[in-house]
Amino acid sequence: MADREKNVGFAASLNILFTLIEVVGGLLTNSLALLADALHDFVDSFALIVAWLAERQAKKPATEKMTFGYRRLSLLSALFAAVVLVAGSLFILSQAIPRLLNPEPVDAGGMIVIALIGVTINGLGYFRLKKGLSQNEKVLSWHLLEDILGWIVLLIGAVIMRYWNAPIIDPIMTIGFTAFVLWGVSRNARETFNLLLQGVPSHIDTDEVNNLILSVKGTKKVHDMHIWSLEGEISILTAHVIVEDQYLLQNPDEIRQLIKDKLEDYGIEHSTLELESEGSCSNKQCVFNLNE
Repeated sequence: MADREKNVGFAASLNILFTLIEVVGGLLTNSLALLADALHDFVDSFALIVAWLAERQAKKPATEKMTFGYRRLSLLSALFAAVVLVAGSLFILSQAIPRLLNPEPVDAGGMIVIALIGVTINGLGYFRLKKGLSQNEKVLSWHLLEDILGWIVLLIGAVIMRYWNAPIIDPIMTIGFTAFVLWGVSRNARETFNLLLQGVPSHIDTDEVNNLILSVKGTKKVHDMHIWSLEGEISILTAHVIVEDQYLLQNPDEIRQLIKDKLEDYGIEHSTLELESEGSCSNKQCVFNLNE
């Protein structure tokens, strides 16, 4: 948890610093691409600050009222970051499209310098966040990767404008970069919504989990299996497991622990298992069997 907070805080600090550099650079070079990305980075910085505060809040221990603690705040901040980034991107598009009809000259040399700084600063933040496992860190690292790719494109465009008189490249780059940002956010937003709705995390296969449980000697069937995640990192499972009567009577605790160990190796840290005898599962009780 401490590493998550430090990673997000580090990325936020870098983003805030570079946003200021971009604003000054955009005004001096008259580049809409720079100013548009300054707005994008400002939105990112705001989202990163909220994410950093959420990570700090998520460190609070569980209570009688909040039995899972506050770790899902990390997931909420990931959703907030996605929503804010979409809104900022749409605004950028509204400013870039008119510039296609009336291109304005820009200082390509200044853009090259700022683009090189942008690749360096955003690269440091990306590789720091890339090590994280939470959905929050994944969304934020994607933001920074988008920035890196965007700066590489901007660098190439600035070099072209430096040696050829083609100012229309500036708004074209802005529109292309923004479209790429929206595509990336949509991918992360789908998984964030999935986790908020307590859907199965994308990295978990329910059929594999079912077969994993049934690989324990004595188990016969799994029903009422539910898998979800607090924030994309900690996965939770509850399930009813039908066990052959002789094994259920002789070694119930051993069977339960064997299943838990297998689930933990698979990446499911918390599991609650109810072992049942062969005759206890009627058709009505098993109506919600997810594996039939």
